[in-house]
Formats: sequence, C-alpha cells, structure tokens
Amino acid sequence: MRLEEIVVPDPGTGELLVEVAAAGVNYIDTYQRSGQYPTPLPFTLGKEAAGRVLAVGDGVTEFAEGDTVAWGHGEGAYAEHAIVRTAQAVRVPEGTDPQLAAAVMLQGMTAHYLVHSILPLAEGDTVLVHAGAGGVGLLLTQMLTRHGVRVLTTAGSPEKAELSRGAGASDVLDYEGFGPAARDLTEGRGLRAVFDGVGATTFDEGLAALAPRGTFVLFGAASGPVPPVDPQDLNSGGSLVLTRPSLAHFIADRAELEWRASEVLRAVASGDLDVRIGGTYPLADAATAHVDLEGRATTGKLLLLP
Repeated sequence: MRLEEIVVPDPGTGELLVEVAAAGVNYIDTYQRSGQYPTPLPFTLGKEAAGRVLAVGDGVTEFAEGDTVAWGHGEGAYAEHAIVRTAQAVRVPEGTDPQLAAAVMLQGMTAHYLVHSILPLAEGDTVLVHAGAGGVGLLLTQMLTRHGVRVLTTAGSPEKAELSRGAGASDVLDYEGFGPAARDLTEGRGLRAVFDGVGATTFDEGLAALAPRGTFVLFGAASGPVPPVDPQDLNSGGSLVLTRPSLAHFIADRAELEWRASEVLRAVASGDLDVRIGGTYPLADAATAHVDLEGRATTGKLLLLP
C-alpha cells in the first residue's frame, strides 16, 4: 500500500462525493490486500467510513450537501474524499460523532445480522463468541446479552479478557482448550451456537463444542481459511448446522440496510451500545494499522483519520 495524490473525482449519477472524517480498518481489507479475496489492481482499500457530503450527482434526492453519512459496504474509503453510491449510504443521526459512526457500520451491522438473522436464540441459551475483545466481539457480546443469551468468549490476554467481561461475557476462556471448557460450563450439554471469525485454528474444536442441533456461524477467517468439511461430520456431531454468512447478503436491499444501520446508529447515539475505538492512525500509516490488526495487537475498532 502507498499513499498517492489524485484528482478529486466528481460524483456520477446516483453518487455522493464525501469528505471522509474516518475510515474503518477491517479484516476484509487485509484479505483483499493479501490476495485472499482477489481484487483487480490497482484499487483503493476501505469498505467503511463516515463523513460530510460535499457534492451530489445527478438524480440524487435523498441526500444533500452538508449531510453526514456513513457506509459499511462500499469501496475506496482509505482516502480524503470518496465516491459513494447512495444505495450504500445512510444518514448519521444529528450529534453523533462521525468517528463513532465509521467505527460501527461494518462491525455493528455484522453483529446485528448475527444476532437477528442467522438462528433463533432464546433467553438462557449459551453461545461462544471468539475474539471477544475484538471489534465485532465486543459489539456482538453486548447485543447477545441484551437478548438474555449467556455469552462465553475467548481472549488472548488478561487485558482483553477484562474488556470482554465488561461487554457482558459471563466467562472468558483461553484459546487453548476452550472446547472442553465450554462443555464444562454447560454441564456437558454443549453450546447452542459458536460465532467464529477466527477460522482455521478454532474451527474443529468449536464444532466439537456444539450441542446436538447446534449452529456453527463462521463469519471470518482471521487465522486462515477453514479446510473442506465432510457433511457427515455434521451429522455425527448431532445434526449440526454450519453456515458461512457475510454482511453483503444481509443488507442486499435498501429496507434491510436502513433497518440494521438505523438500529445500530440509534443504539450508539443513545449510549446503549458502547463502541471501543482501540486505535487511530493517520491515513499514511494504513500499513501499520494492518500489521497491528493481523498481529492481534489491538482491541476494539481501528480507524484511519485522513
């Protein structure tokens, strides 16, 4: 990655030109950068940001110059100015810090669909959330506990464990041996669900920790992709369910995007959802942010500030 000066573009039909206040750094950015998610070169990273509308393109009626908007599934957010399709943008509630809005769009809507749209969860269910002190982990734990779900998490240090407990985790487990520990904490029954954004290093043990008819939700692969799975393993494990969702399919229409974004942003604005910004970096230091994120040296959300 390198910083380059380019001409500020004009918005086209159905587009906004936005002055970026903050851009989120996410694992999907590292997947694109590394080639794990192939992307034609050259390109500008960044799917998530918030900022002020400087100009609107032809046909735009929903937004006006001066509006503060945010998005969580766009392109080119690692920049001082970004072109955003109106179909991807949402209005940020008045008085909301744009940095908080940028910090919560992708990970907050991810946590929202994981809680509301993957499987039915009942009060008293016990689930496991990996990387409990990460950006998704902290938000997901808060949302689950507010639904009466008991949340176990994993964390890689005492400091991260403390952050996870602060978000509502009832128990924080070491990565080593988390599966048997989770079974012990459920009196041998196993877990209703595992929410795993880690991938290769946690998959097998997490699958074995599920209760019969439990659901394994693989929503990321920070440690690498999971090898192919024999469907018979799901049967022998107790008629288990394995799903690999991604945010794009859960904000595929405008109504669903508005629903998720508005609920998340309102919760942030009211203080019901605590957003931890774990680090901010100048735009020129985007590579450092990637090194820190991939090195598991961070908690909460990382932001680039143009």
